[in-house]
Amino acid sequence: MQGLREDPQMDLQIIATGMHLSPEFGMTVTEIEKDGFTVDSRPEILLSADTGTAVAKTMGLTLLSIGDELKRLQPDVFVVLGDRFESFAATAAATACKLPIAHIHGGETTIGAMDEAFRHSMTKMAHLHFTSTEEYRRRVIQLGEEPDRVFTTGAPGIDSIKEMALLSREELQQRLDIFRLDRNLMVTFHPATLDRASAVSQFRELLKALGALRDTGIILTRPNADSGGRELFQMIDDFVNERPDDRKAFVSMGHLNYLSAMAMADAVVGNSSSGIIEAPSFRVPTVNIGDRQAGRVRAPSVVDCAVDGASIREALRKALSPEFRASLGSMTNPYGDGGASRKIKAVLEDFPLEGILKKRFHDVPVGQGEADR
Repeated sequence: MQGLREDPQMDLQIIATGMHLSPEFGMTVTEIEKDGFTVDSRPEILLSADTGTAVAKTMGLTLLSIGDELKRLQPDVFVVLGDRFESFAATAAATACKLPIAHIHGGETTIGAMDEAFRHSMTKMAHLHFTSTEEYRRRVIQLGEEPDRVFTTGAPGIDSIKEMALLSREELQQRLDIFRLDRNLMVTFHPATLDRASAVSQFRELLKALGALRDTGIILTRPNADSGGRELFQMIDDFVNERPDDRKAFVSMGHLNYLSAMAMADAVVGNSSSGIIEAPSFRVPTVNIGDRQAGRVRAPSVVDCAVDGASIREALRKALSPEFRASLGSMTNPYGDGGASRKIKAVLEDFPLEGILKKRFHDVPVGQGEADR
């Protein structure tokens, strides 16, 4: 976004919606504005409920609202990242409006979440694809996308890690009253939307394992507006209130604070994609719980475990051991070493738009070793 804004040949328009406009989730549209961006559109789509029915209704509101906004803004290209249900509905609206769509982070798999279906559906609607690894590029091509429209760029999230001036431990202590103990964990747990077990029962297992730790600072961030996410809010508050001196919870830490805290943490715990994609750049261990991120490419720093107290405790023991941490010294992040944003911007600048809406289905021959050969 910053590269597009600074380019005199490009005109950046921003639609901020969903959780960005909700005080319940931190009103993070203010973070966008603090970074100097102008928000061109703020459609209200989020309901104050997170049942399956509420998610479906939010998707309907997104279709209605984004369709109107795209008609008003008249962009040349619609750029969307990820796999959330709001992003899927917005992409469908752009398809109906006959807009070229550029999709970032396609080709990935998250077997434990409904986002899996949304992501691959967005791939079929998109016309340009920016994948975070070569494996994901091959998968997008396997879905029938033309190889010359699929670009391996790495994950844009790594760019922030490489380019932002992160805060020191002392600054985090002053800003957020965290990192006052010698050992500290970053914890984010989202509902695994395809699991039969309830998010409450799964999160209870995690809190039991964390509650057994002593002399450990625990920094929790609230889950997203996924089905069942709000049920976890009170559990987080109760957990923090039991030992407020060494436990802190945040609705949203803000991008700079979050990355700075991750860099200082002894481990990242939960089932957020940040533990898979960003944490390896800091060589910080990740305890990845359950199936929400199942199928994603992993760095050696990721310790997978089941959603039960014994498995979580054993994974924590391994991740926090000096031997395991020492083994990560020469590790590289499979999601890249920065520069994704510049690569994406270069394609958006130069790729010809004439005829881009007409896509051929690229058939991969049976038994072919490389999908894009």
